[in-house]
Amino acid sequence: MDCNTVTLETLSQCFLATLSPLPEPRRHAESTIATAADQPGFSLAVIRLISAPSAIDDQIRHAAAVNFKNHIRSRWSPSNPPTRDGIPPHSPIPDQEKEQIKNLIVKCMLSAPLRVQSQLSEALSVISSYDFPKLWPNLLPELVCAIKSATDYTVINGLLGAVNSIFKKFRFTYGTTDIRLDLKYCLDNFAAPLLEVFLRTAGGIVNAVSSGGGSPEILRRMFESQRLCCRIFLSLNSVELPEFFEDHMREWMTEFRIYLTTMYPAVIETDGTADNLRAAVCENLQLYMNKNEEEFKDYLSDFTSAVWTLLMTPSTSGSRDRLTITAIKFLTTISTSVHHSLFASPEALQQICHSIVFPNIRAQDEDEEMFEMNYIEYIRRDIEGSDMETRRRIVCELLKGIAVNYREQVMAIVVAHVQTMLSSYLSKPVENWKDKDCAIYLVVSLSTKKASGQMEAAHLIDVVNFFASAIVPELQSHDVNAAPMLKAGALKFFTVFQSQILKQNSVLFISDVIRFLGSESNVVHSYAANCIEKLLILKDNGLPRFSSSDITPFVQSLITNLFKVFQFPESQENHYVMKCVMRLLSVVDISDEVVSPCIGHLSMMLSEVCKNPKNPVFNHYLFEAIAALIGKSCEKNPTLITVFESNLFPVLQSILVNDITEFWPYAFQLFAQLVEISRPPLAQNYMQLFELLLSPDSWKRNANVPALARLLQAYLKKVPNELNSQGRLTQVLGIFNKLISQSSTEELGFYVLNTVVENLNYDVILPYIQNIWNVLFTRLQNQRTVRFIKSLLIFMSLVLVKHGHLVLVDSVNVVQANLFRVILEQVWIPNLQSITGFVEMKLAAVASTKLMCESSSLLDDSAVQVWISMLENIVSLLVKPEQDRVFEDTDVPDISENTGYTPSFVRLRNAGKKEEDPLKEIKDPKEFLVSSLASLSANTPGKWSSVIKIHLNANNKAALHEFCSTYNRSIV
Repeated sequence: MDCNTVTLETLSQCFLATLSPLPEPRRHAESTIATAADQPGFSLAVIRLISAPSAIDDQIRHAAAVNFKNHIRSRWSPSNPPTRDGIPPHSPIPDQEKEQIKNLIVKCMLSAPLRVQSQLSEALSVISSYDFPKLWPNLLPELVCAIKSATDYTVINGLLGAVNSIFKKFRFTYGTTDIRLDLKYCLDNFAAPLLEVFLRTAGGIVNAVSSGGGSPEILRRMFESQRLCCRIFLSLNSVELPEFFEDHMREWMTEFRIYLTTMYPAVIETDGTADNLRAAVCENLQLYMNKNEEEFKDYLSDFTSAVWTLLMTPSTSGSRDRLTITAIKFLTTISTSVHHSLFASPEALQQICHSIVFPNIRAQDEDEEMFEMNYIEYIRRDIEGSDMETRRRIVCELLKGIAVNYREQVMAIVVAHVQTMLSSYLSKPVENWKDKDCAIYLVVSLSTKKASGQMEAAHLIDVVNFFASAIVPELQSHDVNAAPMLKAGALKFFTVFQSQILKQNSVLFISDVIRFLGSESNVVHSYAANCIEKLLILKDNGLPRFSSSDITPFVQSLITNLFKVFQFPESQENHYVMKCVMRLLSVVDISDEVVSPCIGHLSMMLSEVCKNPKNPVFNHYLFEAIAALIGKSCEKNPTLITVFESNLFPVLQSILVNDITEFWPYAFQLFAQLVEISRPPLAQNYMQLFELLLSPDSWKRNANVPALARLLQAYLKKVPNELNSQGRLTQVLGIFNKLISQSSTEELGFYVLNTVVENLNYDVILPYIQNIWNVLFTRLQNQRTVRFIKSLLIFMSLVLVKHGHLVLVDSVNVVQANLFRVILEQVWIPNLQSITGFVEMKLAAVASTKLMCESSSLLDDSAVQVWISMLENIVSLLVKPEQDRVFEDTDVPDISENTGYTPSFVRLRNAGKKEEDPLKEIKDPKEFLVSSLASLSANTPGKWSSVIKIHLNANNKAALHEFCSTYNRSIV
């Protein structure tokens, strides 16, 4: 693409059109730019457009800069990976063009307006992440030269911002050899210039402040320059303490202390400019305290005092949260270090608690605003542990840190303050509600988790008494809308400490908590739902505290109030409430008369979210709730299947017809659940879905594959005879071939194959068995993974126990003479101990025992070593500790709050297939082993007992002897 006037004018008009509010010209312009982007020289043309004289509109320059940044991000790497759908990546920028861009970008950035400059700085950062320093050795010298010669702080800050972006990688990496070499290069070229510009600007600030002159805007830029220098300081010191910074520590620390102890003109203080610099300084102090404590110790006392005083000094800044958090983090680090004696005096402890901790725990105006205007973020911070960067949480960490060494003194101060705040509230409940809220927050935040998982109040209070005196009055308040933050705090306390409140006491307040589902506050009704959900999963000694019968009296009220919550503004897709619905339906027996309205509500909500799926967490719990209701109610009354079919089929079919891809995996899992509950013959709707299931096109989306395999299993088990018609078994095995060919889906391929073997007679499978073995052994030879080998072993064991050892041995040997012996010695026996899961372990152990005691190929005298190896591994498998061979299935189906809407498979636990034991008649594989050995040895007395005595290792011999004693069997 030529960078002539016509080209630049065309690009200029296209970028302007991309800002149009009209969709048609905007799309046309975007398409034109996307086509042009594939031409060599496009990025050069764009950067020349950005550098064009000021006659070019700033909107166009900014749009071009954004496009340039994104173009660089997607095409600079020489090896961009393909997209998720396998589409080839964008063609990379040619090397010659890259060199020209690197020669132009710094100069362009220096002459650009601020908005454009920030975009170019990001583009420069992307380029440097690939090329700097090895492929761009002149970048840093060019930046240093520009910084030294610049006098305009707009330009200086642009350059420092670029350096900050480039060096930022050192903060988040390990000190590998390559990283240390890159860091040394940066230090050699930039450590001295950084100190130079830092001290020069410090002098400029002093002169501007002392003279009382100068523009406030210039002063702001100078403070921003110092802040950027501090951020670069952080990057260059993050791996280790460089020699240059150790030699010049006094210069840096002197200036750092000045910024912490000096009050600046009101224009700088009020808008937070000074506090932003102080926050960056505190972060540097925190780094040195963590990594360079020995070298930093001489400055520690002065900085502790400076930070301490700063936190207690009233501020005119609208919000100084960032400074407060970084400063308190610094003090917290000191409190748990060997220098904790700085806080040892009673006066110091009192001052920290009363002047720093307690004021910052108190709810601020911004907390109230977030409570009312952004309840999701408030809850995420308050009860989901993402509040470590809030002042309320960080001062609690400071209190915990000081209590490490001064526990009794700190606890005495805190207990006294809690009592004072509660008394203040009682004197004027309406005006002083924040005092009680602060007391509750303090107690909850200082709680610690015991080894049992229960929470304790860090010896602050007696939980039961505090609950009765402070929390119960809030729970029993008739007005669920009064003092909502206080009500939310009470519900949170009940949730956190519910394990310490006796069951008979907790039950008394379930009705009160249910009432709060009717609160107009999104936070309050969310906390009420969260409290109930946690009560339903609470366990005592591993058993649920509340049985279904305990909750049954509240079910009707719960269901009514939970579904009413979804009518409140902003709570139509409240995932905390839907999680509570899901939990209730999964643990409580729902009466038949409640099922119909309940599934009616859920299916209606599903229809609604299908129009615009925007909340993946809510949608997951919605599907889980439906699955739980189906499972629990149909288990008790299978005839209810018709109620679910009539409500769910229309919406599930619309998901497939309208190609709502993010819901396909969920829909297939629900269909599988319905198929398993239905009685043959299946209705026509199911059989139509079966045909869709067998279509290869349905399996092209990776996210669908686990759910489709689950659905296919359900059909194979429910209507196995249908496979004998219309070539369906061929189609099923075609699906198996596709799944087994990829390591990501190999396990699913075995699930399908195992289901075929379990549910079809061998004469139906016989025409295909040789091809099945060919596929499996080819894959074994070409791509052997641990998971594949374990799955293969399970499949072969299943064939053996279902159809006999002769079928297994002979069918494998048809592929190649004596192949089974090779598989046995090289695959089966060496990997037998790797089997996990109780059913799988039993299946493999029983199949191996049958082979060892029934197959002539192992009973031959020439196979003694193979026979004893098999026995060694069977015994070793059976003596494995239970926790090493049984997977724990979580009681809490959950989904990440950060899940986005890239279609992916998420398993519905409540729709899960119940694991079936193909060997129900065999209760104990250990007993089966010794019984089989006893029968075998009885036919040839002395032979196998002597083999065992001579060849079996001592540990397994002792274990086998113990098995024989336990089950009263003898190997003669």
